[in-house]
Amino acid sequence: MIFIDLTAFRCPVPLVQVKLALKKLPVGETLEVALLDSASRRDVHAFVEKQGYQVQKVQDEPKVLRLRISR
Repeated sequence: MIFIDLTAFRCPVPLVQVKLALKKLPVGETLEVALLDSASRRDVHAFVEKQGYQVQKVQDEPKVLRLRISR
């Protein structure tokens, strides 16, 4: 599993970082991201679902959203 902590960044940086990480993600591998910014929380989740990835919320709290994304 690859983990990226994007809580220090505001949109659009987290979305761009997730897109880049997903391009390199091997089939069968899992990417977990931590997000704080409300726009990033919404945009990243919507993007990965639209692209057909499997998305699971690992942690959904006001201070952090952790998503587990797999191919």
